[in-house]
Amino acid sequence: MPQTISRTAWTTEIAERMRWHFPLKLIGTSVVTGLFFVAYLQLLHHPDFAVTTMPVTAIDRLIPFQPSALFVYLTLWVYVGAGPGLQRNLPELIACGAWITAMCLAGLAIFYVWPTRVPPLQLDVSGFAGFALLQGIDAAGNACPSMHVAAGAFTVVRVGQVLRGAGAPAWVHLFNAGWFTAIVYSTLATKQHVLLDALAGGLLGLAFALASLRWRPAAAARRRAHRAPDTAARADRIGETAG
Repeated sequence: MPQTISRTAWTTEIAERMRWHFPLKLIGTSVVTGLFFVAYLQLLHHPDFAVTTMPVTAIDRLIPFQPSALFVYLTLWVYVGAGPGLQRNLPELIACGAWITAMCLAGLAIFYVWPTRVPPLQLDVSGFAGFALLQGIDAAGNACPSMHVAAGAFTVVRVGQVLRGAGAPAWVHLFNAGWFTAIVYSTLATKQHVLLDALAGGLLGLAFALASLRWRPAAAARRRAHRAPDTAARADRIGETAG
C-alpha cells in the first residue's frame, strides 16, 4: 500500500509540473531555440576567424559511423524541453530559461572567437535517410563545445533535481541518465562531433546547470529562511549584551 501511495505522489507531482504554464513553456522554449539557431547558423556559415579542425582521438576511431543514431540525435529537441517544462511556477520557469539562454550565449561567444569543425567524413552520407538534410542545415561546424551535449547536460541535471524532489523511483532516474547518455553517444556515432567537442559541451552544460540550481528563486528563498533564525538569534544576543 505505501508503495502505491508513493508512486501516485510522484507521478501526480510530475504531471502537475508539466501542466502548469504549458503554453508559455512551449512557446518560450520554441522562441529561444529558434533565436539560437538563427545566430548559430549565421556563425556557422559566416565565420570571422580561421576555422580550426578538431583532432580525432582513439575513441573517435573506435566508434563507427552509425546512421541509425540520427534518430536519437534528433530526440534532443524533445528532451531539452523537459528542463523548463518541469518547472513548478513562473519565477522558476523564468530563472531556468534565463540560465539556458546564458549557456547558449556563452556557446555562441566561443563559436565566434574560435570557430571549429570536425574532420570531413570519408564517405558519402547523402544516401542515408535524413543525413542530406542534416548536412545542409547543420554542417559539421560550430563543433567545440558541442551545444547538443551542453543542452543535454543542462537538462539531465535539472530534470534529475526535479525527480529527486518528487521522490521518483530509481528507474526513472536511470531513464533520464540513459537518454542523456544516448544523446551524447549519438553525437559521436553520427560524426557530428568528436570526443573533445562532447567533453567541452558537457563541462559547459554542467557549469550552467549547477549554477542554476544554486541561484534560483526557490533556493534563494530557502537560504533566506535558514539565515533568518540565525539573524534573530544574533540580534537577541546583542540586545542581551547591551542590557
